[in-house]
Amino acid sequence: MELSGLSLEEVEDTVVLVSEPVAGREPFDGAALRAFLCSAGYGKCQIDDEALNKTASMCAIQQAQFKTTVARKVNAMVSIAIAADAMSATVDIIAPRGGKPAAVSDVVGALMQAGVVRGIDKDAIEAACQENGCLGHVVALGKAPEHGTDGMLELLVTDTVDRAPSLDSNGLIDYREHGEIPTVMPTNPLMRRIPPVPGIPGYTVHGVVLAAREGKDVHFAPHLQGTECSADDPNVLVANVNGQPVRVDNGVIVEPILRLKEVNMATGNVRFDGTVHVAGDVLQGMLVRASGDIVVDGMVEGGSLDAGGNVVVAGGVVAHSHLHAAGSVHVRFAQSAQIDAGTVIAVAESALDCTLHSLYQIVIGANAPQRGRLLGGLATAAMLLQVPWLGSTQSSKTRVIVGDHSALDEKYALLLHRIEEEKASASNLAKLVRQLQASGDPRGMLARVKESQKHAIKVWGDSLAEEVELKREIAAAQLARIEVKQGVEGSVVLTFGKYTATMPQDFSQGTFALDATQGIVFTPPGGAPVPVSARR
Repeated sequence: MELSGLSLEEVEDTVVLVSEPVAGREPFDGAALRAFLCSAGYGKCQIDDEALNKTASMCAIQQAQFKTTVARKVNAMVSIAIAADAMSATVDIIAPRGGKPAAVSDVVGALMQAGVVRGIDKDAIEAACQENGCLGHVVALGKAPEHGTDGMLELLVTDTVDRAPSLDSNGLIDYREHGEIPTVMPTNPLMRRIPPVPGIPGYTVHGVVLAAREGKDVHFAPHLQGTECSADDPNVLVANVNGQPVRVDNGVIVEPILRLKEVNMATGNVRFDGTVHVAGDVLQGMLVRASGDIVVDGMVEGGSLDAGGNVVVAGGVVAHSHLHAAGSVHVRFAQSAQIDAGTVIAVAESALDCTLHSLYQIVIGANAPQRGRLLGGLATAAMLLQVPWLGSTQSSKTRVIVGDHSALDEKYALLLHRIEEEKASASNLAKLVRQLQASGDPRGMLARVKESQKHAIKVWGDSLAEEVELKREIAAAQLARIEVKQGVEGSVVLTFGKYTATMPQDFSQGTFALDATQGIVFTPPGGAPVPVSARR
């Protein structure tokens, strides 16, 4: 397109329109001048429409040459934004208006000026520059630190007794019956120590190093009975005797096993530091005492079992037998027996006229869900009694006490006292370390004291973890319940803490519990709680 007497020239980054006076020239407007600029290749420039309109008016009356700036060449504009956490940087590129496009060097320069020195992505910058303008294009990334992985102890024995059961999400002890004693032989691997994985530091786009948390190391506990570290790999714990593997804190011990056909007058009473396995029966008046587990494949007929671990009796427990275990007790059935357990009493079928006391829970009838029964006697559990049938119309009174956590409270009080002593011991050792460091350690005691301090802190930490678990157990005991899977019959007396109720009627399936406002209540499946007449 041509307009008589008009021409264009570039002055640095501007476009100047030169107008010569022309007689008889047809008038034109600003739009015509814009078309004139575009036809001359300046359409992408930043055009000043106001100047074009004024120029068109001046051309209509001009008497002499004049020049007017009507457009400007604008280069691409680059700006950098940095995230609040300095873990990324983005670029905004405003497309050029007739000027130079953004180059990689322009973006890199802007990044440097903004203090971005690490994580710059040249490929991302090139891609951003190739776009006709962009917003929020990521061109630099920091790197988060990779925290180290804690070391761990991997159990290599598939069937291991664990004498420290803990509560599950429902407030129940997760227990398993060990009818057979798991055994290992010398050189059998028991546990592998997996060392911690060190952390990898990260960085921000400003180049600030972000420290990584180092993984915590873990070691086998010292003096693990019946074990040693493998000669081929010190991170593998192996057995060095025949016996039963038992899971303990930070390791496995191997307890020796005493195997007997039967315990009777011929064998005499049995006292053994380890696990005792009786293939037959334990007869009237005989005692078996073991620091580990006691497993009886037959029956206990008037005998006594006392275990530092668990007790498992494949048959019945009758004739005023007495069983005590620091851990759990599992029997097929019980009649006229006294059973005390530190964790769980599990009677597979029925318990008749027995005295049962468990620190946590009693489960009856797991193998006989239709006919299992607690009949007569007394059953006491801090958290739970679970049974198909409770009581009988043809039996004497059946008494049940749940929610009595006095034993747990006593255990908690002793634990708190122990924690204070362990805290004081760790504090005293810390003071001694500081004194030795200040005095220069003339007798070379510092290393040993530091090791003692490290052990004291670990012992204290273990007790604090035990306190957390014990608090949870006490809280669960305050929500104690009796779960009846089939029904309640006959003379049954229930005691929840300070509340006692003699069953005024038979009940079907449901749960007895203590309500803060209603006292003892019974809740059938899918139903609402119904108060049970109770006295304090």
